[in-house]
Amino acid sequence: MHLIQRMKIWKELKRLEIRVREEPSPTTFVDLGQVYINLESYDKALRVAEDGLALFPKATEMKKLLDCARRGLSKQRATELKARLIRSPNPKLFREVAELQMDLGDVAALHQTCQEWSLRFPDDPGAWLLLGQARLLGFYRDLAAREGREAVRCLDRAVEMDGNEVQARRLLGEVLYRVGAVNQSIEHLQTLQGLRHDDGDLLQLLEYVSGLDDKGSDVEQLFNEVEERGSLAHPPVTTAAVTSAEVGVSSIRETLGHIADIPGVRKATYIKGSRALVKGEIKDGRDPFLRIVRVMAKAAYRFGRRLDIGNACKNVADGDFGHICVCVYGEVLAGVQCDEGTDIDLVLGELQEIVAGSLSPVGGVNS
Repeated sequence: MHLIQRMKIWKELKRLEIRVREEPSPTTFVDLGQVYINLESYDKALRVAEDGLALFPKATEMKKLLDCARRGLSKQRATELKARLIRSPNPKLFREVAELQMDLGDVAALHQTCQEWSLRFPDDPGAWLLLGQARLLGFYRDLAAREGREAVRCLDRAVEMDGNEVQARRLLGEVLYRVGAVNQSIEHLQTLQGLRHDDGDLLQLLEYVSGLDDKGSDVEQLFNEVEERGSLAHPPVTTAAVTSAEVGVSSIRETLGHIADIPGVRKATYIKGSRALVKGEIKDGRDPFLRIVRVMAKAAYRFGRRLDIGNACKNVADGDFGHICVCVYGEVLAGVQCDEGTDIDLVLGELQEIVAGSLSPVGGVNS
């Protein structure tokens, strides 16, 4: 960087630092944090975001800045660890790099890391476990059958390599009962119980799964049915954490009802993972509106990740049906179908509010 450029940036930093002290607002904090991010000073950007959130805890801009700073720090950390891997590769370093890449959503880099990991340490099941976890995240987010099948294949490989691989067995047991392969799930959970005698949560999970209906043993077909249906066969086990989270369901439902009351709105939905709250004439999980909302959200998510511009997006699709408006942030999304002439800006603003306000896991009704 040239001396003149450095001087300009230093001058801009000083100006913004003074503004943050004299005229604190979400905008001034974001402007200052963005300069630090452009300079790759992610630790300073993180400090600015945390200071801003302390003053403006409900500002979505602060949360986005915090997320961007954390992602930058994670990328720096991953780069440092990869440099260490070149000098002295070991399974622990490979795991750290892979976990960081999974947190960043960098699937291509994760696959490359795990491939090298498995080649250098063929007896270590860790690479297959991390690949399985990454595939599971994709499956639970998009309910894509291919992701689910690949997740099971990777986790099965980890279990074959090490029968005492606790985490892989638990993940297998959970995803199998969620898609309907209850008997296969029970086999993994019973084996896991033999390895973890004092795990009360595991005992509760096993009791819960034992009371579910088995949908068959053709796992590939079960994954296809989940993708076609747009919902999982069985809900997760009810725990104290889930119960406490349901406190927020009423407020989400109330806000969704408010959105549905906007003139021109015909249908409205709030979706987190495989769970959905709906308002309007929606028959079931196969309703075309719900499927279109999921497809739009998935496309927005992938587009944002590919361009590295964050993971929040708002979109509007127009057609003979009117408008379909979608706001998505990570696995949380909200969508509306409305008539022509509806105040789109108002609808998108309300959708952004309901998504931004979803800061904790929220239960819902099966779509």
